[in-house]
Amino acid sequence: MNEKETDAVQFLISQHRALEHLLKQTADADSDEKKKALFAEAGDQLTVHIKSEEEIFYPAVKAARTEDDLLESLEEHLSLKRLLADLLPLDPSEKLFEPKFKVLKEQTEHHHKEEEEHLFPAVLKLLDGPQRHTLGQEMIALQMRLATRGEPREAVVNETAAAAPLE
Repeated sequence: MNEKETDAVQFLISQHRALEHLLKQTADADSDEKKKALFAEAGDQLTVHIKSEEEIFYPAVKAARTEDDLLESLEEHLSLKRLLADLLPLDPSEKLFEPKFKVLKEQTEHHHKEEEEHLFPAVLKLLDGPQRHTLGQEMIALQMRLATRGEPREAVVNETAAAAPLE
């Protein structure tokens, strides 16, 4: 990967687009079986994305000018985790799956928009390219570790009591 691909902000933006595409594919799936498989993939990708933001990106960019955005983002993550936890045991054929999934998709898109319009511009002013590159590499490494453990989405069930702390 080159420096642009590992720039933390660019990396997160590219993941936002990939997640949005995957959520749309899930919503548009023509069978419950396909929808279930795509949802599992989306849940895993969303989970590792959220974890890398909470454990690496947000603590690294915490500053007076970003703290309010970060606290709001953590609350949005909590909402996404709760929706994901609610969806995990459901089959796509169940009545509640579609409305809950639609809310997850909409809230994910809203969260991405908020980060890209408010948080990321501040981060670009706070951190230089090499700092963002290092952060990107750390996030990629964490995401790879989480993905190799298998089904990272299952972990969110235990993370729905409160928002992650801003360290």
